[in-house]
Amino acid sequence: MTAENTVARDQPDAAERAFIDQVIAKHTKRPGSLLGILEAVQDHDRHKHLSMGVLRYVAERTLIPPARIYSVATFYSLFNLQPQGDNTVCICRGTACHTRGSRKLLESLRLTLGLNDAGHLGEADKLSVTTPDGKFTIRTVACFGQCALAPVAEVNHRICGHVNERTLEREVKALERRS
Repeated sequence: MTAENTVARDQPDAAERAFIDQVIAKHTKRPGSLLGILEAVQDHDRHKHLSMGVLRYVAERTLIPPARIYSVATFYSLFNLQPQGDNTVCICRGTACHTRGSRKLLESLRLTLGLNDAGHLGEADKLSVTTPDGKFTIRTVACFGQCALAPVAEVNHRICGHVNERTLEREVKALERRS
């Protein structure tokens, strides 16, 4: 595949461009409009991510420099630059969660999902890895701010506190059955 084909595939199609244009029109001149635009566009994407082509298109349509768009998209952990799985499990790696076993949760989750070759997940400060079948993405965050509930995991945007390996495995198995 040539670089030209990769860039062409990365560009939003006509339906995506129309949606993005509507989102931009809705958010124009509102405080924090860029965050709202990027969030709506990502939520609309089947794989819950922002491609480089989409970021370039947003920059072009909003007249915001592409570097600023990219810096916002990479600064906030809410945004994904890689396609996400159908289900997302996010493990907190903050101090309270770490001391209460989040590293073991991460390693257990890796084994449950068969991600044996995903490197040193337990040591990652920031991680995002998707299973080959695209059903699950494992992510880490620095802190959810829910330290009293440590260790904390977020399963499909639902915070779960006082998580242990068994409860996390049950959550994942329930999601697998629904798929």
